[in-house]
Amino acid sequence: MNNQIEQVAIAILYQNNKFLMQLRDNFPHIAHPGCWGLFGGHLEPNESPEIALQREILEEIGYDLPSFEKFGIYSNIKVLHHVFHAPLLVEVDQLCLNEGWDMGLLTPDNIRQGNCYSAIAGEIRPLGDITHQIMLDFIST
Repeated sequence: MNNQIEQVAIAILYQNNKFLMQLRDNFPHIAHPGCWGLFGGHLEPNESPEIALQREILEEIGYDLPSFEKFGIYSNIKVLHHVFHAPLLVEVDQLCLNEGWDMGLLTPDNIRQGNCYSAIAGEIRPLGDITHQIMLDFIST
């Protein structure tokens, strides 16, 4: 049994005081199914959080991440989240969603409320718990 904590690198991508978020697939076997989350993913063995972040963002939305900065580290019982932030320098329609159910630019009000409407889902969907906390911390800085 592996007792090592799982590690992920995720990005807060912002444009005009809005934040690009992914509506996670609505599959019961994944963490936070059907919830809004940040783009990014798991670190490969011996991969730094910075390299993992660039790889995951390119894989998930086809975005070649510009320079980015570390925001912080968040942990729960299962996962250590390396959180970075960077500007989104292209229009959302120039991105290609390769992972997830939907994506959109959420406003600070969406984040404070903890939910946002998805046209693809056809309903208001919540932010995942840890994502909600990260984003509340980010918009309050």
